[in-house]
Amino acid sequence: MRFFLLDKITEYEPKKSAKGLKCITLSDPVLHDHFPGLPLLPGALIMEGVAQLGGWLLETIFNLDEKNLYRSLFIQADKIKFHAKSGPGDVLEYSVHVKQLLDEAGKIEFQAHSKLSGEKKASGILTFHMADAKDEKAINEQRIYLYKIWTKDLENCPPIR
Repeated sequence: MRFFLLDKITEYEPKKSAKGLKCITLSDPVLHDHFPGLPLLPGALIMEGVAQLGGWLLETIFNLDEKNLYRSLFIQADKIKFHAKSGPGDVLEYSVHVKQLLDEAGKIEFQAHSKLSGEKKASGILTFHMADAKDEKAINEQRIYLYKIWTKDLENCPPIR
């Protein structure tokens, strides 16, 4: 993963929902070119931040037993709406809720709000394919490392595999 667009997971309800934060700062590299004089976090990157949180939530559900190891692959976006601009100094709060679970897939509904003003920033539905990842050692090591950072001090944190 080149961009880490989720800074912290703040809430977790097993098999149902999660919340997380993204603090937008001028040090975010994309803001230097998007757009000069009007730095904005692109909607595609807001959606990717939500996908990182939604993928984590689905992995906590699909990886409950020791015999399977799945990694979430973001494959579809539906009904995506961007309601307001997000830029430096804003703290986005992502909320994801499980909408549907299938054998090898899951859908989440999401909303992104400004933690500071409460203003709605984005909403929609994301679909993920759950790929078997038993033999992907390097990917799994990186993912576990990242998840430990995101969930530091999270109450009720599921086992990280």
